[in-house]
Amino acid sequence: MGSIARASEKLHLTSQTISGQLSLLEEHLGEALFSRVGRNLELTETGRLVLSYAEEIFSLGGELEEMLRNLPEGRPQVFKVGITDAVPKSIAYRLLAPALQLPEAVRIICREGSINSLLAELALHKVDLVIADGPIPSSVNVRGFNHPLGDCGITFFATATLARKLKKDFPQNLDKMPLLLPGEMTVVRSRLIEWLDNQHIYPRIVGEFDDSALMKAFGQTGTGVFIAPTPIAEEVKKQYGVVIIGETNKVREQFYAISVERKISHPAVAAITETAREWLFSN
Repeated sequence: MGSIARASEKLHLTSQTISGQLSLLEEHLGEALFSRVGRNLELTETGRLVLSYAEEIFSLGGELEEMLRNLPEGRPQVFKVGITDAVPKSIAYRLLAPALQLPEAVRIICREGSINSLLAELALHKVDLVIADGPIPSSVNVRGFNHPLGDCGITFFATATLARKLKKDFPQNLDKMPLLLPGEMTVVRSRLIEWLDNQHIYPRIVGEFDDSALMKAFGQTGTGVFIAPTPIAEEVKKQYGVVIIGETNKVREQFYAISVERKISHPAVAAITETAREWLFSN
């Protein structure tokens, strides 16, 4: 048992302040925390339950402070990034590499998925940043900010065997040829189709892929012509053993960093955006 007067002496607060805060807490919880016994106050059953939770909360808070004080020097800062399926792995690596060159140690955790699922994780602070091939879709109700990283043209690839079947000059040689398209969830798809239609070029669509790596894997087997961002054209040639059959700057791939911050403050995000703008806009 105790009294408001004793609590006020111990906490160096006025009795009125403590009484007011207790009343507000009881009003918020909708339950009485104390019952009066003579001149003293005694905890109710609900009050004892609330007290047990409060003690656990303060204990955990103390443990947290102790842990933070004793962290080893040089402990890497965790940086969680969501990368949409449409972003090529080589592009993702180049975009993230500057974060590993910071003076402070950084440990990158990469998650891959659809734009919708990754934006949901961003909203819940499960990732610090999402790298995507477009800004936040208007259909997604997530508060976030788009930071353009840059844009570039696209290059067309095919196996040497398939390339020998291309009779005309590029891009007319794509007419009636098997073509692998990025999936409907990608931004570049509609731009590519519009560009082909404007030139009366009608390839034979043999596959559609949300995952750019899977599209390249099919292209590697000779299933069809496929595309990739021009800045990684040489890497795609070597990795998949294909040849370049043409390129265009009329169809642009765009890349965005999406964060919950309007103004970028995270050092890793700042390094990514600064380097990417120089690299992508130069191609």
